[in-house]
Amino acid sequence: MMDRRAFLIAACFPLVSLPRAAQAQQAGKVYRVGFLWDSPAVWPHALDGFRQGLRDLGWVEGRNIVVEYRWAEGRFDRLPGLAEELVRLKVDIIVAPASIYAEAAKVATSTIPIVFASHADPIGTGHVDSLARPGGNITGLTVMMSETAAKSLELLKEAVPGLSRVAVVWDPATPSHRPALDAVEVRGRVLGLQVQRLAVRGATEFDGAFSTIVRERASALLVLSTPLFIGGARRLAELAMKHKLPTMFGPREHVEAGGLLSYSPDRADLYRRAAIYVDKILKGAKPADLPVQQATKFELVINMKTAKAIGLTIPPSFLLRADQVIQ
Repeated sequence: MMDRRAFLIAACFPLVSLPRAAQAQQAGKVYRVGFLWDSPAVWPHALDGFRQGLRDLGWVEGRNIVVEYRWAEGRFDRLPGLAEELVRLKVDIIVAPASIYAEAAKVATSTIPIVFASHADPIGTGHVDSLARPGGNITGLTVMMSETAAKSLELLKEAVPGLSRVAVVWDPATPSHRPALDAVEVRGRVLGLQVQRLAVRGATEFDGAFSTIVRERASALLVLSTPLFIGGARRLAELAMKHKLPTMFGPREHVEAGGLLSYSPDRADLYRRAAIYVDKILKGAKPADLPVQQATKFELVINMKTAKAIGLTIPPSFLLRADQVIQ
């Protein structure tokens, strides 16, 4: 017969060995996570990566965690209201993947932890004090857009022999674009390229932007990454094709939509890693103590069908550097 002490040890041992998420589930605690984003159609593979990351860590939506999704659906003026709604719901944490969403969340709250998954420039935008010591209530993963954009310009020059003038399309509403533009111009001078800035504030300005690019005789185009441009990926690819402009984009979705080149971090990997931050914070860690991590996986994708359509011959040495070539 089991004595009282042995019985108590046996009864308590399973609770000691389980992770905190499982303990919370047994105790009936359900954590609430706010997720502020444009649309489930933007980077769906990244959103899947986030959800899979949660599952891998023992978090099951509807069981021990509830994710409150709020979608801007291309109306970025709605972001402040959506962020405030999540604050009113008293969520335990807010996931605001990129800089424009992180800005809205940071304005809405200085106490609820905020995690970003693909922030372009958290230091340049003032969202963190430093990568090692974020300070405040916000941390996560960065794609370091300024460095990535400068590298993209370098790759574009390699892909297009004889390139001399490049137009850079950017969105003034995206906080990280201004420091990225500065970095691109610096790299352009080193590469002997003229860089033409072209601000685009909405999808209705796409056609006019390309008319300006052609009129000012840029021979290639670099499009900085932002949800506005990702949502318009197909139209941007069509316009680049129409005007036979070699174009470097950020996320691979642009190339899958018919664009020529893309160079970008693997966002599915970033969002999966963002789930680790959520897990740590829900288990008691403070955002100020969690260093910002950088992207470690990058992808160069080339659409050869598009290259042929615009009459561009891509150097064989450049093709060998691609992670994927779409035929």
